[in-house]
Amino acid sequence: KIITECYTIMANASILPSIGTVSVHALKKGNKSKRLDKKEYISIPAAFLAFLVGLIDGDGYIKVTKTTKGYISINLVISIHLDDISTLEYIQSVLKLGKITVYRDLKSPCCKLIINRTDLQEVIFPLLLHHRIFFLTDTRRAQYDLVMYILKNEIKFYSLIPKKEDIPSTLELPKKSIDFVKLAFFKNWIVGFTMSEGSFFVKLNNDGCFQLKQRVHDILFEAFKLVFETKRKITSEKDKYSQFSVSSKTDIQRVINFFSFSGYHPLIGLKGIQYLKWLTLLRNSSRYANLNFPK
Repeated sequence: KIITECYTIMANASILPSIGTVSVHALKKGNKSKRLDKKEYISIPAAFLAFLVGLIDGDGYIKVTKTTKGYISINLVISIHLDDISTLEYIQSVLKLGKITVYRDLKSPCCKLIINRTDLQEVIFPLLLHHRIFFLTDTRRAQYDLVMYILKNEIKFYSLIPKKEDIPSTLELPKKSIDFVKLAFFKNWIVGFTMSEGSFFVKLNNDGCFQLKQRVHDILFEAFKLVFETKRKITSEKDKYSQFSVSSKTDIQRVINFFSFSGYHPLIGLKGIQYLKWLTLLRNSSRYANLNFPK
């Protein structure tokens, strides 16, 4: 039995190697009965993982804090409005990881999916490396680089974490917008990013509009123009936010083609509902009567 268990551990490690050393005590904590075997994790579609990373680039963060004893605590957190809890339940159902916590008493009630350090070391980060999927926004990349440095160098105490400028980058971001488009995971990433930073709405003049907005990422937002084949300029707000926005009939058809006919991971939860309502409004508008809508 012992030999069999050792063989299983070694086989799993070769399938999906853990990042850094995983504490034996950490493996004993919590309920691991729901977690999949590493072989099963490999079968999770890359489209889902790209969608997940896009969502985290918008509504998530990788949290590094100091415990009361000075050690390092690491968690990945996705935080969204409580009304959209079904999105977190869907993610949890696929990953079989994480804990959903509800905060009803806040001014804006929210819910969070929290994935602990051990699951990041054993499953999430190894999966991203396996599929060559990575974060595309500066803030999330910096958080990821920090955590990977801590794990790989087995830093235990918070006081020993180097300064931000001394943390090496794990991967270089593309330097041209076309290189973002060439990333195999980019379009499914856009779907996840839309879940967080996208909007589908109709203006007062009855123009349909699709919009993506986040803090300034010039090259990334220029890549959106290439994906949706538009020449609309990227606008910015006081050099703090970039905004991609389209509303012409030709552009709106391309948006519909992307989200309804291209086979990428679907929009889910409240954003999926918003998209379907938007399609209904467009169908009922004479301006968009000739567009090709999903049945």
